[in-house]
Order: sequence, then C-alpha cells, then structure tokens
Amino acid sequence: MKQQLHQGYIIVTLLVVMSIFVPMLLLFVGWSVTSLKLVDRTLQREVAFHIAEAGIDYYRWHLAHDPEDFQDGGSEAGPYVHDFVDKNGTVIGSFSLDITPPPIGSTLVTIESTGVTLEYPFISRTIRTQLAVPSLATFAVVANAAMRFGSGTEIYGPVHSNGGIRFDGYAHNIVSSAKNTYTDSDSDACTGNSWGVHTCLSPADSAPSIVPANRPDVFAAGRDYPVPQVDFTGITNDLADIKTKAQSDGYYFAYSNKSGYRIVLKINDTFDIYKVNNLVSVPSGCSNTQADWGTWSVNSQTLLGNYPNPANGLIFVEDNLWVEGKINSARLTIAAGAFPDNANTRKSITVNKDLLYTNYDGQDVIALIAQKNINAGMVSSNTYRIDAALVAQNGRVGRFYYAAPGGGSNRCSPYHVRSSITLYGMLATNNRYGFAYTDNTGYVTRNIIYDGNLLYGPPPNFPLTSESYQVLSWEELE
Repeated sequence: MKQQLHQGYIIVTLLVVMSIFVPMLLLFVGWSVTSLKLVDRTLQREVAFHIAEAGIDYYRWHLAHDPEDFQDGGSEAGPYVHDFVDKNGTVIGSFSLDITPPPIGSTLVTIESTGVTLEYPFISRTIRTQLAVPSLATFAVVANAAMRFGSGTEIYGPVHSNGGIRFDGYAHNIVSSAKNTYTDSDSDACTGNSWGVHTCLSPADSAPSIVPANRPDVFAAGRDYPVPQVDFTGITNDLADIKTKAQSDGYYFAYSNKSGYRIVLKINDTFDIYKVNNLVSVPSGCSNTQADWGTWSVNSQTLLGNYPNPANGLIFVEDNLWVEGKINSARLTIAAGAFPDNANTRKSITVNKDLLYTNYDGQDVIALIAQKNINAGMVSSNTYRIDAALVAQNGRVGRFYYAAPGGGSNRCSPYHVRSSITLYGMLATNNRYGFAYTDNTGYVTRNIIYDGNLLYGPPPNFPLTSESYQVLSWEELE
C-alpha cells in the first residue's frame, strides 16, 4: 500500500513538473524560431542594402565608360532592373535603377538604386546618390599667366593661376598657384623673386629665403603653392564643338561684314540681335598702344530680329560680340570666335551694361566664351554688374587703359575713371586680368563673387576639368 502511494506521488510530481516546463520549452522553442527569423530578416535587409550599393557602383562604372548614357545602354525609360549574383554565380536578388539625367548644360546625375533579395522580396533598401563632373568653374578666378590683384579687390571663391599671384586685396577663399616662386615684374613689386602667392600689402612678404607669415588680413582661407596647372589649350576644342552644335540645334551667326553683333537677352526667354554698324569714335587725344585698343562701345546698330532662346542653350557668333540684358530661368552659352583659329582673326566679347540673372539658385546660368578677350569697353556703365562665367581663351578678361600716356588722363574723360564693377560667377583668363590700373584709372572697386552653382551645374558645353564623375552626395531613403 505504501509503495503504491509512493508511485502515485512520483506520477503527480512528474505531471506537475511537465505542466510547468513543457509550456516553457514550447515558449523557448517559439522564441528561438522567431529570433532566427528576425536574424534572417535583418541579414536579408543588410544583403538588400549591399545589393543597392552594387547598383550605384554598377552605374558609376557605366558612366565611366559612357559618360552621356543615362538610359542604361538602351533607349527606353527606366527603372532598369539587374540580377545580382553571389560569388558562386547564383542569383540571390536584384537592383532597380531610377536615373535622373542632368539638365541642359549640367553634369549633375541623380541615381536611385533599390535592392531586394529573392528570399525576402518584400524587404527593400534604397540609396540615392548624386554624381557630377567638375567644370572649369572650380575657381572664382583662374588664369594661365601671372596675376596681380590690387587693393580694392575683394574675391569670394577660390583663385588660381598657372603663373604667380600678387594679391593686395582680400580673398575669402584659398589662393593658389602652380609656381613655387616667380618674378613679380611690376615696378612697385615689394621683391622681385617672390613666393608663388604673395602680397605687397604692408607688412609685405619677404623674399623666398624666408617662409611668409600667415596673413589672414589678405588670405582669409590661406594660400597654396605649388599645385597642378589648369589646362587652357583644350578650350579651343570646346569652342569648335559649341560652333558645330549651335549650327545644328542652336543659333549660328556668320561674319557680319561690319563691326560685329549685339545681343540683348530678355526675361521672356528670347533675345534681340543687332548688327553693329560702327563703334563710338575715339575722343581727341585719347589713345594707347595696347594691342586691339579701341572704344569697344557701340555707336549705331541695326535690329536683325527677336529669337527664342535655343533649346540646347548654344549661340555662336563668328564675329566680335556685345552682350547685355537679363534672363529668367535660362541656361545659355554664348561664344564668339573665328575658325580656323588664327591669332590675327580671333574674336572678343564686350559687356558694357548690366548682364543679370533673375534667380541665383542655379536656375539661371550664362557663359560668355571668347576666343580672344572679354572686354569692358570705354563707354561702359559707371556702376554695373555681370552675372556670368567669363572665359577669355587666348586673351584676357578686363578693360583697356583709357588714360592716354604723357599726363593726359583727362583726354578720355569722363570714361578714364569708373566707380565699381561686380562680377558674379567666375572668370578664366589666359592673360593677366584687370579692370583697373595703378594710376587709379579704370574701375575703382572690383567685386568678384563666386557662383558655386557653376561647379557642377555649368552652362551648356562649358569646359570641364575632368572626365570622371565624382560623388557629391549619398543617402539612404526611408
């Protein structure tokens, strides 16, 4: 009887234990299965992320081989779907690409890549990146010769010269030169043999035997030298390409048999073009020996017509050209040149009145590309502004000397002294830039403001400084 009671007690105890631990075991097993699934889902989310990254890498590779293909090698609109295989060649997922090509003239490409796995196709990760090729507008001012920026010059944006730079104004960004040392040939140079970037503003930099002091009063962001040169020779090919494309899909104006053409831009996406019949006569006693010296100011003209802005944004004039006016949400490149290229027939562009944007957020961009000079003529506005990227391929950006030698500065009066000029955009000049002279003639105040929108969103067919796309931004979309 006692043995039977003992056996019954064991059974009851076992049942009690099982009633407690079996549910716990089942809960543990369920938790383990759920945890494994969660781990697997997390793993697959990471795999989907890496597949999306692979999509971005794939299209960067694609653009490196075909920089202007934004349709994945085809002619249909996206999205473009590609299988993704593991190291064994087994398909484990796919990525889908949505590609937004750049607007006219820009190099800014937006790519969205969405990655999924076969195991969890309802789980996706999306990455968006922006790529672009840097343009010549990397700099506010870039020159192929030694430069001097006098007192009264204030520049916002990077400055570079393939020659040396004397800077006596105020630079908000880095000033760089391809030269470690060079000879400052100005008569008032503080030292003949100078550092690649130096200042004569008191206290002037010493000769290169002594490392120059830090000068935040002149170089707010510092100076850098020597650095690699910027290529100017390739701009000839860019001009020829602009001419060809203007003839096919833009506007092309042949030699005028007169003084050239004048273009007045309008905010309604049109422009007036005039034939310039003759220029303002040189005042008596106002003369100079500078090459190509003249008034570069329109006297009489004949209206040829009003035209809509070209769809490809390109206007090419095979003659000298005057430009002014205002745009609103337009992207234009206006170029002047004569081919075949000959030093005696090269053409210039002159801006004597305001050339303005309506929008300063990158919607409006203008490039003026001259085979020779970019001028401010004698009869230019006393105070005016030029919103544009200015490129003088073989000449200089600046103003001639309108004060006759021999003490006759008033012979060009009242045009020998002007008040202020503001350049918003950038300028590239083959020869020494300048809107003022050491005898206080020209523009007393010169403001150069860098338009950073030009770097990756330049005007149509604007010269580039690289053939490779660079990553500007990268983000995961929720």
